[in-house]
Amino acid sequence: MLVNTRIAFIGSGVMAEAMITGLLRKKVTSANCIIASGPRVDRGDYLREKYYIGVTTDNVEALREAGVVVLSVKPQMLATVISDLHGAVPPEALVLSIIAGAKINSIEQGLGHVSIVRSMPNTPAQIGEGITVWTTSNAVSDTQREQARMILTALGEEVFVEDEDFLDMATALSGTGPAYVFLFMEAMVDAGVHLGFPRYIAEKLVIQTLRGSVEYVRQAPDHLARLRNQVTSPGGTSAEALYFLERAGFRTALSRAIWAAYQRSVTLGEGKKKGRLAEGEE
Repeated sequence: MLVNTRIAFIGSGVMAEAMITGLLRKKVTSANCIIASGPRVDRGDYLREKYYIGVTTDNVEALREAGVVVLSVKPQMLATVISDLHGAVPPEALVLSIIAGAKINSIEQGLGHVSIVRSMPNTPAQIGEGITVWTTSNAVSDTQREQARMILTALGEEVFVEDEDFLDMATALSGTGPAYVFLFMEAMVDAGVHLGFPRYIAEKLVIQTLRGSVEYVRQAPDHLARLRNQVTSPGGTSAEALYFLERAGFRTALSRAIWAAYQRSVTLGEGKKKGRLAEGEE
């Protein structure tokens, strides 16, 4: 379905590279069908030498004969980029956006093009272990929908939703989620070092604890609370640790962080700038 289909990446950053890697690793397409456009010549040279794909610094040039156009620029650059591309996307092409907060209607109007897929992948997509939530405009055909699914599956798992509002929610939960996990892991490692472990041992313990716990959840049919209770003996070390986490407002802090990320995604979609939430702001 993507054989001989030219795929143009507008934006050649980390997530674009992750998608290129996944597409080539899973043989969804070939290198000679991919072109990446970005402002940095050195970045283009790197991608060409590593993946043997086409590169350019001219976004309009990248669109020529493209069957799929992937928008992978930073959110703050989107308005400028799509303004320059207005009317340049081939009429039969599918546009797939991975830009946080960018709504389908805004992309349609900006590009003058109606076949749009909006998606939200996350960082583990770089190793083929991501999760992507996505939806489509009404103009996307069944064939284009399957093309999008093939591309996103190369990044890991995918979840299609009918309601575009779920994309802002996914941005806050799974899109930003790895940052929460990395911070949690960093705090655990630092605590291990404080206890007296060499850092490399603390890191190994934490990484394998997270990996094993996630896999245990995947294989266990029980509710997360039940799994937690299984390792929480009355009066034991887990109970003591969880008591202090609850006193410190761990759940509330995480919930507020996700809510703040959701609000930020919404404001990005509205083209607004917004500072951080003030203390106590809901």
